[in-house]
Amino acid sequence: NVSKMSMNYPVTAGLISCSGILAQMKILHLYFLISFPFSIGHRHQQTTAKRVEEVEFDGPCMKTEVPGPRSKSVVQVNFFCDYEESKGNYLVDVDGNRMLDVYTQIASIPIGYNHPALTKVMTDPKNMGTFVNRPALGMMPPEQFSEKLVNGLMAVAPKGFSRVQTMACGSCSNENAYKAIFIWYRVRAGPWISGVLSFFFQVPGCPDLTLLSFMGGFHGRTLGCLATTHTKAIQKLDVPSFDWPIAPFPQLRYPLDQFERENAREEARCLEEAEDLIVKWNQKGRHVAGVVIEPIQAEGGDNHASFDFYRKLRGITKKHGCAFLVDEVQTGGGSTGKFWAHEHWGLDDPADIVSFSKKMLTGGYYQKDSFQPDKPFRIFNTWLGDHTKNLLLTEVIKVIKTENLLDQAKRSGKVMLEGLYDLQDKYPHLLSKARGIGTFCAIDVKDEDTRNLLLLKARNKGVVLGGCGTQSIRFRPALVFTEHHAHLFLDIFNDAIAELK
Repeated sequence: NVSKMSMNYPVTAGLISCSGILAQMKILHLYFLISFPFSIGHRHQQTTAKRVEEVEFDGPCMKTEVPGPRSKSVVQVNFFCDYEESKGNYLVDVDGNRMLDVYTQIASIPIGYNHPALTKVMTDPKNMGTFVNRPALGMMPPEQFSEKLVNGLMAVAPKGFSRVQTMACGSCSNENAYKAIFIWYRVRAGPWISGVLSFFFQVPGCPDLTLLSFMGGFHGRTLGCLATTHTKAIQKLDVPSFDWPIAPFPQLRYPLDQFERENAREEARCLEEAEDLIVKWNQKGRHVAGVVIEPIQAEGGDNHASFDFYRKLRGITKKHGCAFLVDEVQTGGGSTGKFWAHEHWGLDDPADIVSFSKKMLTGGYYQKDSFQPDKPFRIFNTWLGDHTKNLLLTEVIKVIKTENLLDQAKRSGKVMLEGLYDLQDKYPHLLSKARGIGTFCAIDVKDEDTRNLLLLKARNKGVVLGGCGTQSIRFRPALVFTEHHAHLFLDIFNDAIAELK
Protein backbone atom coordinates (compact mmCIF):
# COMPACT_ATOMS: atom_id res chain seq x y z
CA ASN A 1 0.00 0.00 0.00
CA VAL A 2 2.81 2.47 0.76
CA SER A 3 6.22 3.00 -0.67
CA LYS A 4 9.29 5.22 -1.55
CA MET A 5 12.33 6.02 -3.72
CA SER A 6 14.58 9.13 -3.90
CA MET A 7 15.39 12.27 -5.97
CA ASN A 8 13.29 13.79 -8.83
CA TYR A 9 12.76 14.37 -12.55
CA PRO A 10 10.79 17.60 -12.94
CA VAL A 11 8.53 18.39 -15.83
CA THR A 12 6.96 21.82 -16.28
CA ALA A 13 4.09 23.09 -18.37
CA GLY A 14 3.39 26.50 -19.83
CA LEU A 15 1.28 28.47 -22.27
CA ILE A 16 2.75 29.59 -25.56
CA SER A 17 1.08 32.51 -27.34
CA CYS A 18 2.94 33.22 -30.58
CA SER A 19 0.75 34.59 -33.39
CA GLY A 20 2.72 32.99 -36.21
CA ILE A 21 2.61 29.54 -34.66
CA LEU A 22 -1.04 29.92 -33.70
CA ALA A 23 -1.96 30.80 -37.25
CA GLN A 24 -0.03 27.83 -38.56
CA MET A 25 -1.52 25.42 -36.02
CA LYS A 26 -5.02 26.92 -36.09
CA ILE A 27 -5.24 26.40 -32.34
CA LEU A 28 -6.26 29.09 -29.88
CA HIS A 29 -4.19 27.94 -26.90
CA LEU A 30 -1.13 25.72 -27.35
CA TYR A 31 0.59 24.20 -24.37
CA PHE A 32 4.07 22.75 -24.30
CA LEU A 33 5.80 20.27 -22.02
CA ILE A 34 9.51 20.72 -21.32
CA SER A 35 11.16 17.51 -20.11
CA PHE A 36 13.45 14.84 -21.44
CA PRO A 37 12.81 14.06 -25.16
CA PHE A 38 10.13 11.57 -26.23
CA SER A 39 9.09 9.91 -29.53
CA ILE A 40 6.18 7.86 -30.83
CA GLY A 41 5.10 5.18 -33.38
CA HIS A 42 2.01 3.16 -34.43
CA ARG A 43 -0.29 0.89 -32.42
CA HIS A 44 -3.59 -1.00 -32.53
CA GLN A 45 -4.42 -2.19 -29.01
CA GLN A 46 -6.40 -5.21 -27.87
CA THR A 47 -7.98 -5.57 -24.43
CA THR A 48 -10.54 -7.79 -22.73
CA ALA A 49 -12.37 -4.91 -21.05
CA LYS A 50 -15.04 -3.42 -23.36
CA ARG A 51 -16.76 -0.52 -21.56
CA VAL A 52 -15.94 2.79 -23.26
CA GLU A 53 -17.71 6.07 -22.45
CA GLU A 54 -19.32 8.14 -25.20
CA VAL A 55 -16.95 11.02 -24.52
CA GLU A 56 -13.94 8.78 -25.11
CA PHE A 57 -12.12 7.15 -27.98
CA ASP A 58 -11.77 3.38 -28.25
CA GLY A 59 -8.00 3.44 -27.83
CA PRO A 60 -4.73 5.03 -28.98
CA CYS A 61 -4.16 5.72 -32.67
CA MET A 62 -0.70 6.74 -33.83
CA LYS A 63 -0.05 8.39 -37.21
CA THR A 64 3.47 9.81 -36.87
CA GLU A 65 6.35 9.89 -34.49
CA VAL A 66 5.88 12.26 -31.56
CA PRO A 67 6.99 14.96 -31.77
CA GLY A 68 5.58 14.89 -35.30
CA PRO A 69 6.46 17.20 -38.17
CA ARG A 70 4.24 20.05 -36.94
CA SER A 71 5.56 19.92 -33.35
CA LYS A 72 9.18 19.77 -34.51
CA SER A 73 8.87 23.28 -35.91
CA VAL A 74 9.56 24.72 -32.45
CA VAL A 75 12.70 24.08 -30.39
CA GLN A 76 12.37 22.73 -26.82
CA VAL A 77 8.81 21.55 -27.29
CA ASN A 78 7.96 17.88 -26.87
CA PHE A 79 4.79 18.22 -28.90
CA PHE A 80 1.89 20.58 -29.47
CA CYS A 81 -1.55 19.36 -28.48
CA ASP A 82 -4.94 19.65 -30.12
CA TYR A 83 -7.03 20.16 -27.02
CA GLU A 84 -10.25 20.56 -28.97
CA GLU A 85 -9.93 16.99 -30.26
CA SER A 86 -8.74 15.48 -26.97
CA LYS A 87 -11.40 13.58 -25.02
CA GLY A 88 -11.61 11.85 -21.68
CA ASN A 89 -8.38 9.96 -21.01
CA TYR A 90 -7.01 10.61 -24.50
CA LEU A 91 -4.67 13.41 -25.53
CA VAL A 92 -4.44 14.26 -29.25
CA ASP A 93 -1.47 16.11 -30.74
CA VAL A 94 -1.44 18.45 -33.74
CA ASP A 95 -0.31 15.61 -36.02
CA GLY A 96 -3.40 13.59 -35.17
CA ASN A 97 -1.76 11.10 -32.81
CA ARG A 98 -4.19 9.94 -30.14
CA MET A 99 -2.54 8.81 -26.90
CA LEU A 100 -3.81 7.35 -23.65
CA ASP A 101 -2.74 9.97 -21.13
CA VAL A 102 -1.57 8.39 -17.88
CA TYR A 103 0.30 11.54 -16.87
CA THR A 104 -2.40 14.25 -17.38
CA GLN A 105 -0.30 17.42 -17.41
CA ILE A 106 1.63 16.41 -14.28
CA ALA A 107 -1.47 15.20 -12.39
CA SER A 108 -3.49 18.32 -13.24
CA ILE A 109 -6.51 17.05 -15.23
CA PRO A 110 -9.14 15.87 -12.71
CA ILE A 111 -11.94 14.44 -14.89
CA GLY A 112 -10.34 14.09 -18.30
CA TYR A 113 -10.26 16.30 -21.37
CA ASN A 114 -13.36 18.20 -22.53
CA HIS A 115 -15.72 16.78 -19.94
CA PRO A 116 -19.31 17.81 -20.86
CA ALA A 117 -19.94 19.22 -17.37
CA LEU A 118 -17.06 21.67 -17.74
CA THR A 119 -18.00 22.58 -21.30
CA LYS A 120 -21.44 23.49 -20.00
CA VAL A 121 -19.93 25.85 -17.42
CA MET A 122 -17.79 27.53 -20.06
CA THR A 123 -20.75 28.13 -22.38
CA ASP A 124 -23.26 29.21 -19.71
CA PRO A 125 -24.17 32.88 -20.44
CA LYS A 126 -24.37 33.55 -16.69
CA ASN A 127 -20.63 32.93 -16.42
CA MET A 128 -19.57 35.07 -19.36
CA GLY A 129 -18.83 38.14 -17.22
CA THR A 130 -16.47 36.16 -15.01
CA PHE A 131 -14.63 34.50 -17.90
CA VAL A 132 -14.29 37.72 -19.89
CA ASN A 133 -13.41 40.13 -17.08
CA ARG A 134 -11.34 37.95 -14.72
CA PRO A 135 -12.04 39.83 -11.48
CA ALA A 136 -9.19 40.90 -9.22
CA LEU A 137 -10.17 38.80 -6.22
CA GLY A 138 -7.71 40.60 -3.98
CA MET A 139 -9.74 43.81 -4.05
CA MET A 140 -12.98 43.46 -6.03
CA PRO A 141 -14.37 39.90 -5.96
CA PRO A 142 -17.61 39.18 -7.82
CA GLU A 143 -21.02 38.88 -6.24
CA GLN A 144 -21.59 35.60 -4.37
CA PHE A 145 -17.85 34.85 -4.37
CA SER A 146 -18.03 33.54 -0.81
CA GLU A 147 -20.99 31.36 -1.70
CA LYS A 148 -19.07 29.90 -4.64
CA LEU A 149 -16.18 29.05 -2.31
CA VAL A 150 -18.56 27.31 0.09
CA ASN A 151 -19.97 25.17 -2.73
CA GLY A 152 -16.53 24.54 -4.20
CA LEU A 153 -13.32 24.58 -2.19
CA MET A 154 -14.95 24.43 1.24
CA ALA A 155 -17.17 21.53 0.16
CA VAL A 156 -14.08 19.32 0.07
CA ALA A 157 -12.07 20.98 2.86
CA PRO A 158 -10.04 18.53 4.95
CA LYS A 159 -11.45 17.78 8.39
CA GLY A 160 -10.73 20.53 10.89
CA PHE A 161 -10.51 23.43 8.42
CA SER A 162 -12.95 26.32 8.13
CA ARG A 163 -10.84 28.78 6.10
CA VAL A 164 -9.38 28.76 2.61
CA GLN A 165 -7.01 31.19 0.89
CA THR A 166 -7.09 31.10 -2.91
CA MET A 167 -3.97 31.44 -5.03
CA ALA A 168 -2.99 30.83 -8.64
CA CYS A 169 -0.58 27.88 -8.58
CA GLY A 170 1.20 25.39 -6.35
CA SER A 171 4.35 27.45 -5.88
CA CYS A 172 2.53 30.63 -4.86
CA SER A 173 0.25 28.56 -2.62
CA ASN A 174 3.21 27.23 -0.66
CA GLU A 175 5.05 30.55 -0.78
CA ASN A 176 2.14 32.34 0.86
CA ALA A 177 1.50 29.47 3.25
CA TYR A 178 5.09 29.92 4.44
CA LYS A 179 4.37 33.60 5.04
CA ALA A 180 1.23 32.70 6.99
CA ILE A 181 3.29 30.37 9.19
CA PHE A 182 5.89 33.03 9.93
CA ILE A 183 3.20 35.60 10.74
CA TRP A 184 1.44 33.09 13.02
CA TYR A 185 4.70 32.29 14.78
CA ARG A 186 5.54 35.96 15.40
CA VAL A 187 2.02 36.94 16.49
CA ARG A 188 2.11 34.22 19.15
CA ALA A 189 5.31 35.79 20.52
CA GLY A 190 3.38 38.95 21.44
CA PRO A 191 2.70 42.41 20.01
CA TRP A 192 5.30 44.33 18.04
CA ILE A 193 7.58 46.57 20.07
CA SER A 194 6.96 50.28 19.62
CA GLY A 195 8.99 52.18 17.08
CA VAL A 196 9.65 52.06 13.36
CA LEU A 197 9.70 48.65 11.70
CA SER A 198 12.88 47.77 9.87
CA PHE A 199 13.03 46.97 6.17
CA PHE A 200 16.71 46.12 6.34
CA PHE A 201 17.07 42.54 7.55
CA GLN A 202 16.62 43.38 11.22
CA VAL A 203 13.99 42.47 13.79
CA PRO A 204 11.17 43.14 14.28
CA GLY A 205 10.64 43.55 10.55
CA CYS A 206 12.76 40.62 9.36
CA PRO A 207 13.02 37.89 12.05
CA ASP A 208 15.50 35.07 11.43
CA LEU A 209 12.92 32.28 11.33
CA THR A 210 13.23 29.01 9.41
CA LEU A 211 11.20 26.14 7.98
CA LEU A 212 12.25 22.50 8.16
CA SER A 213 11.86 20.45 4.99
CA PHE A 214 12.95 16.98 3.84
CA MET A 215 15.45 15.66 1.32
CA GLY A 216 13.66 14.61 -1.84
CA GLY A 217 10.85 17.10 -1.25
CA PHE A 218 9.56 19.41 -3.95
CA HIS A 219 7.44 22.43 -3.00
CA GLY A 220 7.86 24.83 -5.91
CA ARG A 221 10.28 27.11 -7.75
CA THR A 222 9.76 30.53 -6.17
CA LEU A 223 12.49 31.71 -3.79
CA GLY A 224 10.99 30.52 -0.51
CA CYS A 225 9.80 27.26 -2.05
CA LEU A 226 13.21 26.59 -3.60
CA ALA A 227 14.73 26.74 -0.12
CA THR A 228 12.55 23.72 0.76
CA THR A 229 12.92 21.92 -2.59
CA HIS A 230 15.63 19.24 -2.68
CA THR A 231 15.30 17.20 -5.85
CA LYS A 232 17.44 18.18 -8.85
CA ALA A 233 20.39 20.56 -8.52
CA ILE A 234 19.52 22.34 -11.77
CA GLN A 235 16.37 23.72 -10.16
CA LYS A 236 18.45 25.77 -7.71
CA LEU A 237 21.48 26.53 -9.86
CA ASP A 238 22.48 30.24 -9.83
CA VAL A 239 19.60 31.17 -7.49
CA PRO A 240 20.28 32.39 -3.91
CA SER A 241 18.56 30.39 -1.21
CA PHE A 242 17.74 30.55 2.48
CA ASP A 243 19.84 28.51 4.88
CA TRP A 244 17.08 26.41 6.47
CA PRO A 245 17.24 22.96 8.10
CA ILE A 246 16.79 19.85 5.94
CA ALA A 247 15.90 16.47 7.46
CA PRO A 248 16.37 13.07 5.82
CA PHE A 249 13.30 11.38 4.37
CA PRO A 250 12.96 7.61 4.96
CA GLN A 251 14.53 5.44 2.28
CA LEU A 252 12.28 2.38 2.48
CA ARG A 253 13.22 -1.03 1.16
CA TYR A 254 10.92 -3.22 -0.90
CA PRO A 255 8.96 -5.46 -0.72
CA LEU A 256 7.68 -3.69 2.39
CA ASP A 257 6.50 -6.86 4.14
CA GLN A 258 10.01 -8.34 3.91
CA PHE A 259 11.74 -5.31 5.44
CA GLU A 260 9.36 -4.21 8.18
CA ARG A 261 12.04 -4.10 10.88
CA GLU A 262 14.60 -2.31 8.73
CA ASN A 263 12.05 0.24 7.52
CA ALA A 264 10.84 0.92 11.05
CA ARG A 265 14.44 1.67 12.10
CA GLU A 266 14.90 3.95 9.10
CA GLU A 267 11.77 5.93 9.90
CA ALA A 268 12.78 6.21 13.56
CA ARG A 269 16.21 7.53 12.50
CA CYS A 270 14.65 10.20 10.27
CA LEU A 271 12.17 11.29 12.96
CA GLU A 272 14.95 11.54 15.54
CA GLU A 273 17.10 13.64 13.22
CA ALA A 274 14.17 15.91 12.35
CA GLU A 275 13.50 16.57 16.03
CA ASP A 276 17.23 17.12 16.73
CA LEU A 277 17.35 19.71 13.95
CA ILE A 278 14.39 21.59 15.43
CA VAL A 279 16.04 21.64 18.86
CA LYS A 280 19.46 22.70 17.54
CA TRP A 281 18.13 25.48 15.31
CA ASN A 282 15.92 26.78 18.11
CA GLN A 283 18.89 26.82 20.48
CA LYS A 284 20.96 28.97 18.11
CA GLY A 285 18.14 31.50 17.81
CA ARG A 286 16.97 30.55 14.31
CA HIS A 287 13.67 29.12 15.40
CA VAL A 288 11.89 26.53 13.26
CA ALA A 289 8.45 28.08 12.75
CA GLY A 290 7.08 25.18 10.73
CA VAL A 291 7.63 21.83 9.03
CA VAL A 292 6.57 21.21 5.42
CA ILE A 293 6.14 17.74 3.92
CA GLU A 294 4.31 15.93 1.10
CA PRO A 295 2.14 12.86 1.75
CA ILE A 296 4.09 11.24 -1.10
CA GLN A 297 7.24 12.87 -2.45
CA ALA A 298 6.06 13.05 -6.05
CA GLU A 299 8.78 14.91 -7.97
CA GLY A 300 11.42 13.37 -5.74
CA GLY A 301 10.66 9.85 -6.94
CA ASP A 302 7.25 8.88 -5.53
CA ASN A 303 8.78 8.31 -2.10
CA HIS A 304 6.45 6.93 0.53
CA ALA A 305 6.63 6.59 4.29
CA SER A 306 4.30 4.71 6.61
CA PHE A 307 1.22 6.45 7.96
CA ASP A 308 2.69 6.05 11.43
CA PHE A 309 5.72 8.11 10.37
CA TYR A 310 3.50 11.09 9.61
CA ARG A 311 1.50 10.69 12.82
CA LYS A 312 4.72 10.77 14.83
CA LEU A 313 6.02 13.74 12.87
CA ARG A 314 2.82 15.60 13.70
CA GLY A 315 3.48 14.86 17.36
CA ILE A 316 6.97 16.34 17.10
CA THR A 317 5.64 19.57 15.59
CA LYS A 318 3.09 19.92 18.40
CA LYS A 319 5.76 19.26 21.03
CA HIS A 320 8.02 22.02 19.72
CA GLY A 321 5.36 24.56 18.71
CA CYS A 322 5.98 24.28 14.96
CA ALA A 323 3.28 24.65 12.36
CA PHE A 324 2.59 21.51 10.31
CA LEU A 325 2.12 22.20 6.59
CA VAL A 326 1.03 19.31 4.37
CA ASP A 327 1.75 19.98 0.70
CA GLU A 328 -1.05 18.28 -1.25
CA VAL A 329 -0.38 20.09 -4.53
CA GLN A 330 0.13 16.84 -6.43
CA THR A 331 -1.53 14.30 -4.11
CA GLY A 332 -4.79 16.18 -3.49
CA GLY A 333 -7.96 15.82 -5.50
CA GLY A 334 -8.79 12.13 -5.13
CA SER A 335 -6.18 10.04 -6.96
CA THR A 336 -5.25 8.09 -3.79
CA GLY A 337 -8.86 7.02 -3.25
CA LYS A 338 -9.44 9.73 -0.63
CA PHE A 339 -9.87 13.34 -1.58
CA TRP A 340 -6.76 14.25 0.43
CA ALA A 341 -3.87 11.81 0.70
CA HIS A 342 -3.12 12.80 4.31
CA GLU A 343 -6.58 11.51 5.30
CA HIS A 344 -5.05 8.03 5.08
CA TRP A 345 -2.85 8.86 8.09
CA GLY A 346 -5.68 8.98 10.62
CA LEU A 347 -4.39 12.09 12.43
CA ASP A 348 -6.00 12.84 15.79
CA ASP A 349 -5.01 16.48 15.35
CA PRO A 350 -5.33 17.80 11.78
CA ALA A 351 -2.50 19.60 10.05
CA ASP A 352 -2.34 23.38 10.49
CA ILE A 353 -2.21 24.20 6.77
CA VAL A 354 -2.89 22.09 3.66
CA SER A 355 -1.82 23.51 0.30
CA PHE A 356 -3.32 22.45 -3.04
CA SER A 357 -3.32 23.06 -6.79
CA LYS A 358 -3.18 20.81 -9.91
CA LYS A 359 -6.34 18.63 -9.85
CA MET A 360 -8.03 21.38 -7.85
CA LEU A 361 -7.67 23.59 -10.97
CA THR A 362 -6.90 26.59 -8.78
CA GLY A 363 -4.24 27.03 -6.12
CA GLY A 364 -4.46 27.91 -2.47
CA TYR A 365 -4.35 26.52 1.02
CA TYR A 366 -6.67 25.61 3.85
CA GLN A 367 -5.73 26.96 7.25
CA LYS A 368 -6.87 26.81 10.83
CA ASP A 369 -8.41 29.96 12.25
CA SER A 370 -5.26 30.83 14.19
CA PHE A 371 -3.32 31.16 10.92
CA GLN A 372 -5.49 33.95 9.60
CA PRO A 373 -3.12 37.00 9.52
CA ASP A 374 -3.74 39.58 12.22
CA LYS A 375 -3.89 42.50 9.73
CA PRO A 376 -5.34 42.90 6.21
CA PHE A 377 -3.20 42.72 3.06
CA ARG A 378 -0.48 40.61 4.70
CA ILE A 379 -1.33 37.75 2.36
CA PHE A 380 -2.25 39.49 -0.86
CA ASN A 381 -1.83 39.87 -4.59
CA THR A 382 -4.02 41.27 -7.35
CA TRP A 383 -5.61 38.09 -8.65
CA LEU A 384 -5.48 35.72 -5.64
CA GLY A 385 -6.20 32.91 -8.03
CA ASP A 386 -8.69 32.73 -10.87
CA HIS A 387 -12.42 32.76 -10.13
CA THR A 388 -13.18 30.97 -13.40
CA LYS A 389 -11.30 27.98 -12.01
CA ASN A 390 -13.47 28.08 -8.88
CA LEU A 391 -16.55 27.82 -11.10
CA LEU A 392 -15.07 24.83 -12.92
CA LEU A 393 -13.99 23.19 -9.68
CA THR A 394 -17.55 23.28 -8.35
CA GLU A 395 -18.62 21.15 -11.32
CA VAL A 396 -15.61 18.85 -10.95
CA ILE A 397 -16.62 18.16 -7.34
CA LYS A 398 -20.19 17.37 -8.45
CA VAL A 399 -18.90 14.92 -11.06
CA ILE A 400 -16.58 13.25 -8.53
CA LYS A 401 -19.49 12.72 -6.15
CA THR A 402 -22.18 11.71 -8.64
CA GLU A 403 -19.91 9.31 -10.52
CA ASN A 404 -18.23 7.96 -7.35
CA LEU A 405 -14.81 8.68 -8.79
CA LEU A 406 -12.97 8.21 -5.49
CA ASP A 407 -14.12 4.59 -5.45
CA GLN A 408 -13.23 4.38 -9.12
CA ALA A 409 -9.67 5.48 -8.29
CA LYS A 410 -9.43 2.67 -5.74
CA ARG A 411 -10.65 0.05 -8.23
CA SER A 412 -8.50 1.27 -11.10
CA GLY A 413 -5.53 1.64 -8.78
CA LYS A 414 -5.88 -1.95 -7.64
CA VAL A 415 -5.74 -3.15 -11.27
CA MET A 416 -2.77 -0.86 -11.93
CA LEU A 417 -0.77 -1.95 -8.92
CA GLU A 418 -1.45 -5.65 -9.39
CA GLY A 419 -0.39 -5.30 -13.02
CA LEU A 420 2.81 -3.52 -12.02
CA TYR A 421 3.58 -6.26 -9.49
CA ASP A 422 3.17 -8.84 -12.27
CA LEU A 423 5.43 -6.86 -14.61
CA GLN A 424 8.24 -6.51 -12.09
CA ASP A 425 8.01 -10.27 -11.43
CA LYS A 426 8.17 -10.86 -15.18
CA TYR A 427 11.07 -8.44 -15.74
CA PRO A 428 13.05 -8.43 -12.45
CA HIS A 429 16.21 -7.29 -14.24
CA LEU A 430 14.42 -4.11 -15.37
CA LEU A 431 11.67 -3.24 -12.87
CA SER A 432 11.37 -3.02 -9.08
CA LYS A 433 9.64 -1.24 -6.18
CA ALA A 434 6.11 -1.10 -7.61
CA ARG A 435 4.17 1.07 -5.17
CA GLY A 436 1.14 3.26 -4.86
CA ILE A 437 -2.13 4.22 -3.25
CA GLY A 438 -5.16 4.37 -5.53
CA THR A 439 -3.98 5.37 -8.99
CA PHE A 440 -1.09 7.38 -7.52
CA CYS A 441 1.40 4.69 -8.51
CA ALA A 442 5.03 4.37 -9.56
CA ILE A 443 7.66 1.80 -10.43
CA ASP A 444 11.46 1.93 -10.65
CA VAL A 445 13.48 1.09 -13.75
CA LYS A 446 17.02 -0.23 -13.40
CA ASP A 447 18.65 3.11 -14.33
CA GLU A 448 17.80 6.56 -15.64
CA ASP A 449 18.76 5.94 -19.27
CA THR A 450 16.64 2.79 -19.45
CA ARG A 451 13.76 4.63 -17.78
CA ASN A 452 13.89 7.40 -20.36
CA LEU A 453 14.05 4.91 -23.21
CA LEU A 454 11.05 3.03 -21.83
CA LEU A 455 9.07 6.26 -21.67
CA LEU A 456 9.91 6.85 -25.34
CA LYS A 457 8.85 3.37 -26.38
CA ALA A 458 5.59 3.56 -24.43
CA ARG A 459 4.72 6.85 -26.07
CA ASN A 460 5.61 5.41 -29.47
CA LYS A 461 2.84 2.93 -28.77
CA GLY A 462 0.31 5.53 -27.65
CA VAL A 463 0.74 6.04 -23.90
CA VAL A 464 1.90 9.30 -22.30
CA LEU A 465 3.89 8.70 -19.09
CA GLY A 466 6.19 10.78 -16.91
CA GLY A 467 9.37 10.22 -14.95
CA CYS A 468 10.36 11.32 -11.48
CA GLY A 469 13.35 10.85 -9.20
CA THR A 470 16.44 9.36 -10.78
CA GLN A 471 14.86 6.22 -12.23
CA SER A 472 11.13 6.11 -11.46
CA ILE A 473 8.09 6.20 -13.71
CA ARG A 474 5.05 7.81 -12.12
CA PHE A 475 1.46 7.22 -13.17
CA ARG A 476 -1.01 10.10 -12.82
CA PRO A 477 -4.24 9.30 -14.69
CA ALA A 478 -7.42 11.33 -14.43
CA LEU A 479 -10.14 10.24 -12.03
CA VAL A 480 -12.20 8.95 -14.99
CA PHE A 481 -9.47 6.36 -15.62
CA THR A 482 -11.32 3.01 -15.38
CA GLU A 483 -10.29 -0.62 -15.13
CA HIS A 484 -10.64 -0.75 -18.92
CA HIS A 485 -8.01 1.96 -19.29
CA ALA A 486 -5.78 0.28 -16.71
CA HIS A 487 -5.79 -3.00 -18.66
CA LEU A 488 -5.21 -1.12 -21.89
CA PHE A 489 -2.24 0.71 -20.39
CA LEU A 490 -0.71 -2.46 -18.90
CA ASP A 491 -0.90 -4.26 -22.26
CA ILE A 492 0.88 -1.44 -24.06
CA PHE A 493 3.40 -0.97 -21.26
CA ASN A 494 4.21 -4.69 -21.34
CA ASP A 495 4.89 -4.50 -25.07
CA ALA A 496 7.19 -1.53 -24.59
CA ILE A 497 9.14 -3.39 -21.90
CA ALA A 498 9.37 -6.45 -24.11
CA GLU A 499 11.07 -4.35 -26.78
CA LEU A 500 13.71 -3.33 -24.24
CA LYS A 501 14.34 -6.97 -23.48
